Amino acid sequence: MDRFRMIFQYFQSNSESVMNGICGLLALASVKMYTSLDFSCPCLPQYNMAYGLGIMFVPPIILFLCGLILNRQSLVMLEEWRRPPGHRKKDQAVIRYMCSSIMQRAMVAPVVWIIVTLLDGKCLICAFSGSMDPQKFVGFANVSTEQVQLLLAKVPCKDDELMRNNTSRKAVSRYLRCWSQALGWSILLILIIAAFLARWLRPCFSQATLLQARHWSNYIDIEQKIFEDTCCEHSRLFAHKCILHFFESMQQEIKLHSFSLPREGEGAEGGEGLLQGITDHDRVNKLLKTWYYEKPPLDVS
Repeated sequence: MDRFRMIFQYFQSNSESVMNGICGLLALASVKMYTSLDFSCPCLPQYNMAYGLGIMFVPPIILFLCGLILNRQSLVMLEEWRRPPGHRKKDQAVIRYMCSSIMQRAMVAPVVWIIVTLLDGKCLICAFSGSMDPQKFVGFANVSTEQVQLLLAKVPCKDDELMRNNTSRKAVSRYLRCWSQALGWSILLILIIAAFLARWLRPCFSQATLLQARHWSNYIDIEQKIFEDTCCEHSRLFAHKCILHFFESMQQEIKLHSFSLPREGEGAEGGEGLLQGITDHDRVNKLLKTWYYEKPPLDVS
């Protein structure tokens, strides 16, 4: 039990490292999901684009939402943004820093998915094969318009009977795959350059505001954890007090049924001091309401 408690305390004290690990796992999971996906383009003019773009963009949305759900700071940031000011003013710079940090981590897995799909090229071929200009390819020169649309839609299906002996299918496929891979590498290059500039140009700007935002962001997260731990401890002691009070009120019935009674003062010693006098349902609710609406100022001098 002590080992689990130590592991839990480690996760609490290193939440940023844990979230980086979770984002990395989501990115690896996105690659694994795509490689294990059985991609089967419908090869129909009215469904190809919807299927190809759906495979490209719907899973990233799901991964992005999973990144937000798994990030504990997203809930802390929303609570800080929505809470009444009370006796403590809200710092918009801290909220913006928390939002930026959350979005950066949540976007890792979706971006990895999109780049992998573009480098593979199947989604783009399926989505845009029917939009190609048939005049650019020799195999579609002497074919009617309706037949051309059907043949272009069947380009991703190399085993289809209509496309087995068509010389232009590979040409269209190579053309779209080249564009897809070029787009994927371009996005990856832009992201790497942006990360490089953000990394190396950050010291050129004022670090005081960044340090303040990072400090108070960590403070809000830690304060919320300590408050929740304190509430859990009080709930445990409050429940213990209620149970002791119940058995004290049942002493007469216990005597009638010849149950053994605890010695006087046993088990209840120190309970009143630990509860700090908060032993009433309404007082607990009032205390929690006061904490939410009138948080104390950050000055305990």
